[in-house]
Amino acid sequence: MGKLFSFLQLLRPANVVTALADIAAGLAISGFLTADIQNWQNAIFLFLSTIGLYGGGVVLNDVFDAPLDAVERPERPIPSGKVSLKAGAIFGGGLLVLGVLSALMAGINSFWIALAIALFVILYDKWAKHSSFFGPLTMGICRGLNLLLGMSLLWSELSNLELSIGLIPVFFIAAITLTSQGEVHGSNKKSLGFALTIDSLIFILLVVLSHLNFKYLWYSLPFVAFWYFLNLRAKSKAIRNNIPENIKKAVKTGVISLIPLNAAYTAIFGTWYHALAVLCLLPVSLWLAKRFAVT
Repeated sequence: MGKLFSFLQLLRPANVVTALADIAAGLAISGFLTADIQNWQNAIFLFLSTIGLYGGGVVLNDVFDAPLDAVERPERPIPSGKVSLKAGAIFGGGLLVLGVLSALMAGINSFWIALAIALFVILYDKWAKHSSFFGPLTMGICRGLNLLLGMSLLWSELSNLELSIGLIPVFFIAAITLTSQGEVHGSNKKSLGFALTIDSLIFILLVVLSHLNFKYLWYSLPFVAFWYFLNLRAKSKAIRNNIPENIKKAVKTGVISLIPLNAAYTAIFGTWYHALAVLCLLPVSLWLAKRFAVT
């Protein structure tokens, strides 16, 4: 049982739930959730795919970070010896393969997107994360592609506007990743201020999109406002008192707030009750976040 818990620690379950929310939002944006014909078998393959892709990414991140974690996070499963480096590498690699093959079962468009995610994951884990520019950008691209993965079942029917929504998580997660680079030593007020600026721009963009779909404005706005409030409160606190503990909380909030952000997409392009269903993943993620590491 202890061994299983250690592998679950590597997987970061709370984060995986946010990836599931990406797929649900992508299904809503593409129109899948309100389509006359719905192939739920393929949708399930997409959910399985994102578990493999995201889980594989975070596990391999710990594999590549093992020497650094031995100094900064010795309690993590690999540096503590609870999971061997070889077992972690096999587990992470197997999850990535599962993610790509599951996407292939959903369709060829899903496969190519999943393959791209897997390649960007490896690029980030091995090389890009050491760059203050390419690291955040690569992580953001992985999230943007994950949202597109959710849209991939109706790829040929997507408009340019719907496809462009995939850029929002790119910028949001890039800013969060840049902020996370200060969670060990602190002193990153500029990064936090930049991230908060990105959040504000995204908030304005989502309000504009809600206005364009005016009939959705009043029930999408609460989801948008809730997402923005969570990040505004956490980042403002970290700016005022720029210590590692507050920075870590701001990063954690940013990651988990992807669920209300995805609920906002769903409300804008789908229905309020689908958005509410996505938001129901938030307490699940918060519960898991109390038991497993998020950052």
